[in-house]
Amino acid sequence: MSGRRERPPAPEPLPAPTVDAHTHLDACGCVDAADVAAVMDRAAAVGIGRAVTVADDLASARWVVRAAHWDDRVVAAVALHPTRTAAVSEDEFTEIERLAGDPRVVAVGETGLDYYWDHSPPVAQQESFRRHIDLAKRIGKPLMIHDRDAHDDVLRILREEGPPASVVFHCFSGDAAMARECAEAGYVLSFAGPVTFRNARALQEAAVVVPEDQLLVETDAPFLTPHPHRGRANEPYCLPWTVRGLAALRGITDERLATSAGRNAERVFRLAELTPVAPSATVGVDGTRSA
Repeated sequence: MSGRRERPPAPEPLPAPTVDAHTHLDACGCVDAADVAAVMDRAAAVGIGRAVTVADDLASARWVVRAAHWDDRVVAAVALHPTRTAAVSEDEFTEIERLAGDPRVVAVGETGLDYYWDHSPPVAQQESFRRHIDLAKRIGKPLMIHDRDAHDDVLRILREEGPPASVVFHCFSGDAAMARECAEAGYVLSFAGPVTFRNARALQEAAVVVPEDQLLVETDAPFLTPHPHRGRANEPYCLPWTVRGLAALRGITDERLATSAGRNAERVFRLAELTPVAPSATVGVDGTRSA
């Protein structure tokens, strides 16, 4: 596709399967069920058995829910990204709440705070974050947090509101002290490509102190492609480079890291409880499925 960054060659397959805990299949260029199947086939070939595709606005939320019903290897998370919260109507949030109740939506996210971009005032972001925390608690699903340059406020609001039973810090970006604080609170920390970057010393130190049962791995594709392919297009099949980088940092085997991260994703997102996508379903030209 013209104008798209070139994808890296496929990495060596992992010795054990794992889960991409956060990706954006629509932003990777997927439009219909055939696109989703192609991405997940590439992922499966290197040991990535499942992926959580995550929304960042209402249109994306509608799409990720459809995608989770197209392919059994895909589940969804829905929310309004903090940079999309400058003006949110009640109707929009009502629809997010409805979509979050779908049985193949496994988390409320990504929500949180982003003080790097100046797209939404902090007050609006914080109000939206509080509403998403409440939603996650009411429907009993994990909260998936986006935290960019906003560590103190994210942790403060979680304390003030009272966190849901399960909290995931997507693409964790804090230091070792913050990682310990989050771990002590029972939060799960998910690491993406930046943990493999050569200039990410503080993040690498954080990755070492996270308890094994509170660690996930993700691509955040199409963003944040791991070393040695930083700057190229990212997809779920690129996750093995992050897995191997984390395993080396933690002094364990690739197999152990992949297995534990996959097991944690299964537990956090309750993947074993999901009703499988009907194998008899057929895919229409618009990507929708019918029995």
